[in-house]
Amino acid sequence: MAIKPDYVKKTGRILLERYPEAFTTDFDQNKESVKKLTNIESKGVRNRIAGYVTRKQ
Repeated sequence: MAIKPDYVKKTGRILLERYPEAFTTDFDQNKESVKKLTNIESKGVRNRIAGYVTRKQ
C-alpha cells in the first residue's frame, strides 16, 4: 500500500498546529515526538511525517 503525500502533509500540519512546542529542526527528536503523539505503527509513515515536520520548521 502506497503512502499518500496528502496524508503525510495533513497529519504533519495538524501535529504542528496542536503541538508546536514538541517539534524542532532535529529529525531524530521529531521522530520520537511523532511516535509519542500518534498511534501510527508504520515506521516508514512516522519517518515521512517527521521529515515533513522537520522541513516545515
